[in-house]
Amino acid sequence: MANSKEIKVQIASIGNTQKITSAMEKVAVSKMKKTQEKMLKGRPYRDRMLSVISHLAKGQPEYKPKYMEERETKKIAIIVVSSDKGLCGGLNANLLRDVTRFASEQASSGKEISYSLIGTKAQSFFRSFGGNVISVTEKLGDDPSIEQLVGSMKILLDAFSEGEIDKVYLASNTFVNTMTQQPTLQQLIPLSHEENKESQTSTQWDYIYEPEAKVLLDGLLTRYIESLIFQAVLENNACEQAAKMIAMKNATENAGDLIKELELLYNNVRQAAITQELSEIV
Repeated sequence: MANSKEIKVQIASIGNTQKITSAMEKVAVSKMKKTQEKMLKGRPYRDRMLSVISHLAKGQPEYKPKYMEERETKKIAIIVVSSDKGLCGGLNANLLRDVTRFASEQASSGKEISYSLIGTKAQSFFRSFGGNVISVTEKLGDDPSIEQLVGSMKILLDAFSEGEIDKVYLASNTFVNTMTQQPTLQQLIPLSHEENKESQTSTQWDYIYEPEAKVLLDGLLTRYIESLIFQAVLENNACEQAAKMIAMKNATENAGDLIKELELLYNNVRQAAITQELSEIV
């Protein structure tokens, strides 16, 4: 059995850790409110863009946007949005598990898989896991901007336009509420059938485009894709802070429970030592 001095050192050490986790919990709460505000502000723009794209999909224009063209799928790219820092529970692990499972299923059917990584944790994972990584964006910070993502987005869009990639998927965490963060993987390019479902059941329209349909539709689709990726980054930031808050709260509570157990052990050891001393005196 450990002596009382060792137990006191352990209690002090765990107490210091508890102070750190408690402080990190408070920081995560503060950051979570800010990231949630940015996330909620971005959702209406994304949804409105989706509504416009779906409405245009109903039309029969003289030009078919290249980002809406379905073709035989041989090569797939997956955009993986992760956090830059850890200490957020299983947030990144759950997402990466779903990504690797999906990639294995696609690879088993003969498709070539490549990855575009956003976040340090995804880069660290695929450095050991392997795979064809075509772009990496990391250290976006707590206040990311769309300009930080332009380079990696252009690589993907150019690859799709040139036929080097047939489909692009987006994997990220979706913020449901403070206690729930849902890993999601959705088709990004071309426009998925789910997004076209409404357009297929409604009246077909044709439009007069000015400037020409190619310039307007390609530009609109590009902004739409950029908004989806950027919104995914904002959602993932909100998920990260919520998961970190929960993880640090649990760590603080666990440290408190452990301190109570050690204090009880310390009292027992101290009582045993006093009893032994009395026995020796007698």
